[in-house]
Amino acid sequence: MSEEIILETRDLVREFKGFIAVNGVNLRVQRGSIHALIGPNGAGKTTVFNLLTKFLAPTSGTIFYKSEDITGESPADIARRGVVRSFQISAVFPHLTVLENVRVALQRAMGNSFQFWRSERCLDTLTGRAIELLQSVDLAEFADAVTVELPYGRKRALEIATTLAMDPELMLLDEPTQGMAHEDVGRVTALIKKVSVNRTVLMVEHNMSVVAGISDRITVLQRGQILAEGPYAEVSNNPEVMEAYLGTGHD
Repeated sequence: MSEEIILETRDLVREFKGFIAVNGVNLRVQRGSIHALIGPNGAGKTTVFNLLTKFLAPTSGTIFYKSEDITGESPADIARRGVVRSFQISAVFPHLTVLENVRVALQRAMGNSFQFWRSERCLDTLTGRAIELLQSVDLAEFADAVTVELPYGRKRALEIATTLAMDPELMLLDEPTQGMAHEDVGRVTALIKKVSVNRTVLMVEHNMSVVAGISDRITVLQRGQILAEGPYAEVSNNPEVMEAYLGTGHD
């Protein structure tokens, strides 16, 4: 793992009509790590994600990616830099096949507009890479399945495949195991570990067994501020963290 900081925020603030949702957050994400952002509901985790991917503009503060100031850039600019985000709610096309979903994502990665009217033959050049991506997330056998028919955990695996199609350097995963049965949690956790090789992962996650199992570093938010930061063993034994989050009926 490199010591290089790939993503950094300095004094990041976001206000909503007088309510401070994110208050002076200084976040440093190390290249090649899996970094978890945790905290109770309303702590500001998703707002931080929205600020990082420019779905929201900060009230004040600065965001750096690979030491470059990206605070004023658009979501498209951020994605072109290799910062790609998945969402809490699955964002795949339910009535396309699994393979078609990945090919659509590859069209975007190649800089093409979504050309749904193109013939199958024109898109065949993307099939080989799409199959490779499906193999990487253990979905090759489901390539011809209609996505809506997949179990929930497999849909989230497909979403990771479509994220990988963008060839991200930094993946932001928003609650990747939310709502999953135990066996799916284990599968997707192993998958995140697998695809993190040669990439950096920043994830919001409520499931503490997932966080403990794969995170290199954890940042705990409370009321929009960083409460604690460090490895799981250190953070989980922090009395303030235990009071604010870990001891209050976490998953």
